[in-house]
Amino acid sequence: MSRFEDKVALVTGAASGIGRATAERLAAEKAAVFCSDVNGIGLSETIDAIRKAGGRVSGKTCDISSTDACDESVAAAVEEFGQLDVLCNVAGVGVYGHATELTTEQWSSAIGVNLSGTFFMSRAALPHLLETEGNIVNVASTAGLVGIAYAAAYCASKGGVIALTKSMAVEFAHRNVRINCVCPGGVDTPLSRAFKTPEGGRPELFARMMLVPKVGSPAEIATAIAYLASDEAGYVNGAAFPIDGGQVA
Repeated sequence: MSRFEDKVALVTGAASGIGRATAERLAAEKAAVFCSDVNGIGLSETIDAIRKAGGRVSGKTCDISSTDACDESVAAAVEEFGQLDVLCNVAGVGVYGHATELTTEQWSSAIGVNLSGTFFMSRAALPHLLETEGNIVNVASTAGLVGIAYAAAYCASKGGVIALTKSMAVEFAHRNVRINCVCPGGVDTPLSRAFKTPEGGRPELFARMMLVPKVGSPAEIATAIAYLASDEAGYVNGAAFPIDGGQVA
């Protein structure tokens, strides 16, 4: 498919997991992709892989919790490719533990990257997306739709991403910019593999998350992101799309 021919996409969190799969999927569908991540080594690996596959790609390291870094990444993408049509806010961090033991630094990290970073990057991109009548796809989580034990900061940040998505979708609908988000359940990524039940935690509290005995793949999430970012989803706006095997059904 060539749904993104002559279009430019910026993908955060592109060094691994869902971000890498999204960058590769959009490039395979002929987008020029600007990759962003705080992990420079993984970012270079993603860029090299896309280039070897014949895609148009560039990138820049970026800590999305920094407003200046977000502004610089968007400016670099537009300077490199001349426009911006799609922003995929994929970058995120997982912060887990007993709520009574979460540090202020852990709380600030989850909110700063997952929620504030999504807003900072969107704010920087919107002037360009208004010019191209483009769109934003955010990556939230089922943890923003239902409670997940030992994930207070993560749930709060991802619930905020869903509310942010809906607010901006309403604000910019009349200006022909769509804003949606996906809400993955368990996905086989470095972030999810790092999760462990905290000492003294109750594993049975996670039974509700395992309606089916499998986890998703980054490529499956990237497929949904690509649909929402494409013109085929032209009537989809303000959606929070669960991809979770029925977890929140």
